Amino acid sequence: MTVKSWPDKTRNFYNDVRTEMRKVTAPSWKEVRATTTVVVITVFIFALYFAVIDFVIQHGVTALFSFFKVH
Repeated sequence: MTVKSWPDKTRNFYNDVRTEMRKVTAPSWKEVRATTTVVVITVFIFALYFAVIDFVIQHGVTALFSFFKVH
């Protein structure tokens, strides 16, 4: 790449970016609410899943320690 071609390549790059940015559209309020609802519900499902798994592992390890405890 030569020094002379650098400004042309930079200009072409920015022109391409501007062209692509004209194609971008923001989501509608209805789409934002729908995807936010999906995300919130998914987070709660995963939180519940990990809480149950944590509870099971915690009680399993406690049971193992109490079973093998030396008196």
